[in-house]
Amino acid sequence: MIQIQYISKQYEQTTALKDLTLEIPAGKIFGFLGHNGAGKSTTLKCLTSIIEPTSGEIFFNDLSLKEHRHEIKKMIGYVPDTPDLFLQLSANEYWQLIRAAYEIDSVQVINHQKELIALFDMNDHVDETLNSFSHGMRQKVIIIGALLADPEVWILDEPMQGLDPQAAFDLKALMKQHVEKGKTVIFSTHVLDTAQQLCDELAILKKGELLYNGSVDDLLAQSPNESLETIYLKMAGRLSQEGHLLEDVEESHES
Repeated sequence: MIQIQYISKQYEQTTALKDLTLEIPAGKIFGFLGHNGAGKSTTLKCLTSIIEPTSGEIFFNDLSLKEHRHEIKKMIGYVPDTPDLFLQLSANEYWQLIRAAYEIDSVQVINHQKELIALFDMNDHVDETLNSFSHGMRQKVIIIGALLADPEVWILDEPMQGLDPQAAFDLKALMKQHVEKGKTVIFSTHVLDTAQQLCDELAILKKGELLYNGSVDDLLAQSPNESLETIYLKMAGRLSQEGHLLEDVEESHES
């Protein structure tokens, strides 16, 4: 289980996160939803130690991230919100770097890498540089690297962005398989259909604050005649409770 306790992140005059508190259970797919600037990427970067929260605590299986940072990092496979990393390296060189960082160069890992390369249709491109790849191909390289160690926790920031339909389908299947082994997947998305299809639980953020934390089923049950899109937009977007755009409501009040 991952516990986020009163996490805040301040950038000068901007509050990216405000007292975020929630629990992410093991063996679940957990999604973060929210508009741009809601705090999704900031939360994931706090979990992966890329940025340090201004205040608050994070625990992985009761281990403090502050005190056990190196140990916890080895539990995590991370896909950032942009795949524009290590562009001078070939795909193979990037995966070699990841294996060295995780200290995993066993035959089993090499075979797993070959399986992932075949799955994501990258066999003909392993010796080409990331700089020569499209966004989607770079994304595949980063995803393969994140999955190599079969880590306890996958943290994926907008992982479907740029993927072709087959690769997106395959990644979703891998996410489901991962939690079937009792492990954890955390991901952010703007695509509500993807969230509804995959998530066991989700958190909805708006301007750094938590609006909802719970299961998709419970959220839908609160408004049984409405879609997830409508529910989400009423909570985080610009729909009134009656389903009108707030701009339209304001105009009607002024007229």
